[in-house]
Amino acid sequence: MGYKALYRTYRPSNFNEVAGQQHIVKTLRNAVEQNKIAHAYLFCGPRGTGKTSIAKIFAKAVNCTGEGEKPCGKCPNCIAIAEGTHPDIVEIDAASNNGVEEVRNLIEKVKYAPIEGKYKVYIIDEVHMMSAGAFNALLKTIEEPPAHIIFILATTEPQKVLPTIISRCQRFDFNRVNPEEMIPYLQGILEKEQIKCEDEVIRMIAQLSDGGMRDSLSILDQCIAYAQNDIKVTHINEIYGITTTQDKLHLLKWVKEKKIADLMNALDRMNEKGTDIKRLTMDLVELLKESIIFEYTNDQALLHYLNESEVNEIISLYRTDVRLQIIDVLLETYDKYRNAASVASYFEVALLKCMYFEKDQSQNIPAMKNHSHQEQETISVAQKNKKEDVSRETINTETIEEDRTEDSETITDIPLVEDINTEEMKQEHAETAAEAEPSVKPLKDELVVRLLVGANKPEKMKDMEYMKKIPEYLLDMEWGKYANLLSDCTITASGAQYLIICVENQPIVNEINELDSNNQFLQFTAKIFEKNKKVFAITTEQQKRVIAQFKQAMAANALPEPITFEELENDREETIKEKTEQELVEELFGKDHIVVMEE
Repeated sequence: MGYKALYRTYRPSNFNEVAGQQHIVKTLRNAVEQNKIAHAYLFCGPRGTGKTSIAKIFAKAVNCTGEGEKPCGKCPNCIAIAEGTHPDIVEIDAASNNGVEEVRNLIEKVKYAPIEGKYKVYIIDEVHMMSAGAFNALLKTIEEPPAHIIFILATTEPQKVLPTIISRCQRFDFNRVNPEEMIPYLQGILEKEQIKCEDEVIRMIAQLSDGGMRDSLSILDQCIAYAQNDIKVTHINEIYGITTTQDKLHLLKWVKEKKIADLMNALDRMNEKGTDIKRLTMDLVELLKESIIFEYTNDQALLHYLNESEVNEIISLYRTDVRLQIIDVLLETYDKYRNAASVASYFEVALLKCMYFEKDQSQNIPAMKNHSHQEQETISVAQKNKKEDVSRETINTETIEEDRTEDSETITDIPLVEDINTEEMKQEHAETAAEAEPSVKPLKDELVVRLLVGANKPEKMKDMEYMKKIPEYLLDMEWGKYANLLSDCTITASGAQYLIICVENQPIVNEINELDSNNQFLQFTAKIFEKNKKVFAITTEQQKRVIAQFKQAMAANALPEPITFEELENDREETIKEKTEQELVEELFGKDHIVVMEE
């Protein structure tokens, strides 16, 4: 007899030999022991996960005449089923027997009693390939079959099976086999075959099989044919053009250390060996994803591609935010492969982009550490001074005293956005604003109170949603400086044509109010809020003051009239100090370089 493939040689012959699918094995075994056998089963799941094998084991178990655990594998029925000669076990390939006539012939034979066994078992593989007419012809028989008939329908695409068929079956969903269950199974086969194999090879085979036990045995069969009795990592690399986990870790390390020469030479070697770049891209994504999951959970059971030392190596290389951004770049690149003339070039550019980004991040780490204490103070102050909603719809005279004690629950601050350049840019803005004498005076309390009277809650809720878009522009060359100014602001109130924001720093408040006449700033706010809106900035201290005034006026039923847009324009013109020609020249050339001479 000729050579028999491994997946046929080591096909499980009883429930104990099945790799994985223990939820299914336990259910079927209990059904046999308690004699609670259904008339129809639907086995669905990915290819190579044991659907047909378990169907045959179940057919043995229900017809087994031996003593003890079933199937015994020794009685005449078990032996005949294993050899494929039992007359009561019928296997049908629905891909080639999917017509109405074939189903009618099957139905004709169903009414006949079993010849040797207790049950006649029909195993219909790839049942989703049957036509609608064939399904309908089979429907009545599956619903009310003779007592001696068991149907086992197997499919990889259960969504294509008629719901009327599914509802008449006990459905079992087969899962992909975990590497933890697959690796010992492969090691046992290698011992029986007396073949040497490196541990990394077995792990790579488990990854290549993608949870398919039959696929893993086919891959192992091919490796044995290529390498004979001693399989090494280089052999599987040559056969399938894949890289080891260590090779992928080296790529990530070279990106981190900016070793472009080493990186390019390694990629050239991979291209020469025919490495699958698409698979390599997704493998890198999986490794980075696993490192993030492990960092959050510290649970080794969730590691499928890495061991503990490898995952710790990745964690030591990159911060979490950098790994997430590298994943974004790799996924975006993978999506572009379908239209790429050279997949390798796209991959190289992606790694170079990650290298540039990591460089940008690493330069700012010291600065971020220096500001960490300041950031914590800013966050704590922001949490202590949660803003309250002061719209007419949310404040009434019956809840004034309650609102004073629950200010922190009335409004939710926009989250502080941690970004690589945010703190430095905001500090530069604050220093610049502090050095220069502001040309715009702080807003009067009376003006702010009238603005609060004209505000409303729906407008504020919309503007709070719009504010969430600001972090997208923090690194933008055109809008970055304005985005950084507004990134830590919180909305106090909003009207149809304006909004009031609250900032901790008085110089930044002055700068924002002064920018009201800057066309580019107006374009940015119109872009964020999707309409032209005047932005008024106040400090936290002023916010508390005007809210208290607002409540007192409301309690006394003496709220002023809401301010109109025309009044805002007039007030703005009075507030802005017009600059003289001398001030404009000094601003342009610098005060130290100008000498004013009297005529």
